[in-house]
Amino acid sequence: MKILIIEDDAGLNRGISFALEQEGYETLMARTLKEGMEFFEKEKPDGVLLDLNLPDGDGIEGCKRIRETSDVPVLMLTARDMEVDELMGLTSGADDYMTKPFSVAVLKVRLKNILDRKQKKKETEPILSSGELRVNPGNLRVFCGEKELELSMTEFRLLQYFLENKNQVLLKEQILQHIWDADGNYVEENTLSVNISRLRRKIGGNYIRTIQGMGYLWEEKP
Repeated sequence: MKILIIEDDAGLNRGISFALEQEGYETLMARTLKEGMEFFEKEKPDGVLLDLNLPDGDGIEGCKRIRETSDVPVLMLTARDMEVDELMGLTSGADDYMTKPFSVAVLKVRLKNILDRKQKKKETEPILSSGELRVNPGNLRVFCGEKELELSMTEFRLLQYFLENKNQVLLKEQILQHIWDADGNYVEENTLSVNISRLRRKIGGNYIRTIQGMGYLWEEKP
């Protein structure tokens, strides 16, 4: 498995990398948010260790950017020990949180736990389908017939939510709460309509009906 370490302390970065490589992981080391995001886009790691305080940005911002396209396990690292910082880290999408100084042995266990949980989820989540569409929540892949579709994380979550509630009217408020507010994010109603429009263009067909003044309905196709 490939682990991306985004940590500006060079000594700590190297130490974590060495310890993980002894366990059989492949590691990528970045010391800035910019470098880390470039590695993330190019290398597609299986897990991310992300420092909260970076010289060119905030780990919370980095985690939110990761969550726009991926559900890869993220373990947040920080020198802050305030409860509010822990809450901010977790609500930004991190799977776990460790305060410095920490034991590298404990870090390895915590990392293995979140990787195992994600793998178990991939293996147990059922495939969702409707018409020619097939959605695999475990590995975030969507197919229309034999063609794989490229969806953003938000579009994927919308599609999954619709397929879990076929032929049911979903109120706008329900969708906003499920997709966005569950993460503590405030969004305008227009954000929903924009993402629905993008999803419609990508999946084709007339699956999503607008129910005027209420919300949306996924119509199951024979």
